[in-house]
Amino acid sequence: MSNYRSLIIGHTTVDRNTDHLGNTVEIVGGAVVYSSASAYALGHNVLALTKIAKKDLSRLEQFTLPKENVVCIDSEKSTDMVNIYFTADKERRECSCTSRGDAFTKADIEPFEADIFHFAGLIYGDFDTEMIKYASTKGKVAVDVQGFLRHANDDGSMFFEDWKDKKEILPYITYLKTDAAEAEILTGTDDRIEAAKILHSWGADEIMITHNTEVLVYNGEELYTCPIKSRNLSGRTGRGDTTFAAYINERQISSMKEALLMATATVSLKMETPGPFKGSKADIEKYISDFYN
Repeated sequence: MSNYRSLIIGHTTVDRNTDHLGNTVEIVGGAVVYSSASAYALGHNVLALTKIAKKDLSRLEQFTLPKENVVCIDSEKSTDMVNIYFTADKERRECSCTSRGDAFTKADIEPFEADIFHFAGLIYGDFDTEMIKYASTKGKVAVDVQGFLRHANDDGSMFFEDWKDKKEILPYITYLKTDAAEAEILTGTDDRIEAAKILHSWGADEIMITHNTEVLVYNGEELYTCPIKSRNLSGRTGRGDTTFAAYINERQISSMKEALLMATATVSLKMETPGPFKGSKADIEKYISDFYN
């Protein structure tokens, strides 16, 4: 039995978000913050591993985890992002990276034991792909492909391109998460069910594809979808991270269908409030009884 249900690895950022009406807010974010929050809210013992420059250590206050469940490694710089949203549903956005934290290495995860090693990256280069192979010898591997498809130019502008090592690395991955656009980049099809089947055929065990209307999961035999029921989108940032972490941690104790319902309800409730999810499992169970039954 390992100490932690999951070790969640990624950079803690400051996101400067401007909506389609021109309103700008700055919030501390990053996949590691949103992912650890939803897993912890559901009662799982998780450890967050992040890298932050000394001058930015106040960012650690945004974690909902107990302090002893957050490990911070010094970085020369921190990662900072700018997001400009063009539509009310926040599906179209332009992202840029104005500062980049140091990459994570195999040595960073060597001291830790966990059921799942969750790679919650933001930009290509956050992780060495050898880390994934190594982590697969220690536990299950969960990967959000954003950290392998999204690239930053020297001027900070960002672009997506296919993951050149995907067919080499996917067989090491137990849980793979993409959104609909990323799935199309990886597979060439905009049919989410077909994309999930292709990704599974390349070696990943369980595929999650998120969309603004629903979440889909597929494992080669079973395929399920669950609708997103949010009553507003004020907390849209962190949607995929919240969903994926809730799912993979619940998946250790539940069926695919049960874990998907819990994860989709968690993100539906989370998206109604900005920032990481701060509710409880009881809140999510009530949300399920109110909106899903």
